[in-house]
Amino acid sequence: MTKNWWKAALIRAARTFAQGLVTLIGSEAINIVDLNWPKMLGMAATMALVSLLTSIGGLPEVVDE
Repeated sequence: MTKNWWKAALIRAARTFAQGLVTLIGSEAINIVDLNWPKMLGMAATMALVSLLTSIGGLPEVVDE
């Protein structure tokens, strides 16, 4: 796995983390104080890890070197 692969995979994982967190914020409550931040961050981190693991199957934006 090259430097380009790691960069692309980590960018995908970070985007997945952010998208997951936004989804959870929207589904949890209107008041930001009422959100269960530890649980939501844990779930978003799990989504990011799954994204990183599925990137092992290949990333179309990374040309094989």
